[in-house]
Amino acid sequence: MLDSGGGVADQKEAPPLLVQPERMGLQITVPRESSEGERRVAAVPETISRLTALGARVVVESGAGTAAGYSDEAYREAGAQVESDSDTLWRQADVLIKVARPSDEEIARLRGGSLLVSFVNPLGDPLRAQRLAEHGVTTFAMELIPRISRAQSMDALSSMSTIAGYKSVLLAAVQLPKLFPLLMTAAGTIAPARVLVLGAGVAGLQAIATARRLGAVVSAFDTRAVVKEQVESLGATFLALELPTRDAEAAGGYARALTHEEEEQERELVAKAVRESDVAITTALVPGRRAPILITDQTLQGMRPGSVVVDLAAEAGGNCEGAVPGQSVTRHGVTVIAPLNVPSSVPMHASQLYARNVSNLLASIVKDGAVSLDFEDEVVKGTCLTHEGNVLNAATAALLQTMEKASNT
Repeated sequence: MLDSGGGVADQKEAPPLLVQPERMGLQITVPRESSEGERRVAAVPETISRLTALGARVVVESGAGTAAGYSDEAYREAGAQVESDSDTLWRQADVLIKVARPSDEEIARLRGGSLLVSFVNPLGDPLRAQRLAEHGVTTFAMELIPRISRAQSMDALSSMSTIAGYKSVLLAAVQLPKLFPLLMTAAGTIAPARVLVLGAGVAGLQAIATARRLGAVVSAFDTRAVVKEQVESLGATFLALELPTRDAEAAGGYARALTHEEEEQERELVAKAVRESDVAITTALVPGRRAPILITDQTLQGMRPGSVVVDLAAEAGGNCEGAVPGQSVTRHGVTVIAPLNVPSSVPMHASQLYARNVSNLLASIVKDGAVSLDFEDEVVKGTCLTHEGNVLNAATAALLQTMEKASNT
């Protein structure tokens, strides 16, 4: 049993239950996404049996999976109940699983004491976490899944980044006025396209693999020296940046923020590589901060006319100067594509992967038809954003404190 200080009481007891088993059965609710352009769904027919095996009944809002290619009938056949009354569905939810972060209106519809599993963007929007806490909702933020081996099957950020990396190459290939592969024809030889990937995380590595499959000559850059072997294993050339600290990896495998001097060195190396490329795909993100500018307007001017930049960091401000989030613009003869919510453009497989991530997470917190939270568990402790009126994530809580201090001065 957890004591009030978050430690373990002397007498070992079962973890606290959010929903008592004697209630009319634990209800896991899958609502239809309300965010504009969101086509994914948090559960697919394949994962319904996994959820019901936890001792819960699953209620899916009518039409929730339609945009992803999953019909109401498919959910019924898988063992879910389909409900058309949205108000009833939200009001009766013990556990509500969704994709996009909840709006203020949706937070108000959540029942106090219920559990929410969703993307929440706590570092980018800490006030939303505060509202969830004030409403008495226990929130598991999918962005906070710890980067440990045991949690890989729950890692929704990696799942969605895989899809984004794949799709970014297709977006570039469609727009580029060249073919990607080397072609030897009776009319002569066509040289392969040169693709540069900036940021070799999950999205970047998938972009490298996809561009290589299409026949492009690929190079990649990342401040984290540890990814060099992964880049080269995919057949790409790794561009090294000699940092005084030798590496720029932070806890959890993410890139740390660079110093001003390191950023200048990085821009010089990147600018030269970008000018030599037909396609540049940028994926660099630092959690909780604006995405770093990797491609300046001056660098764009040095690219060949017809070249393409796909900026996958658009939702965090973008890696390319002049990128317009959600739009494709032409600057200095270069097409700059800054798509938003790329995984939603491949909704069937994005939903399938995300639904598996969610069901794997729930398997660790739902026991015998009740929600049982063990804060000794690294996954539970790391992923739980709000609980019993408090914001538990330290980084989010620190942001809220900073915001409060700023408002009082």
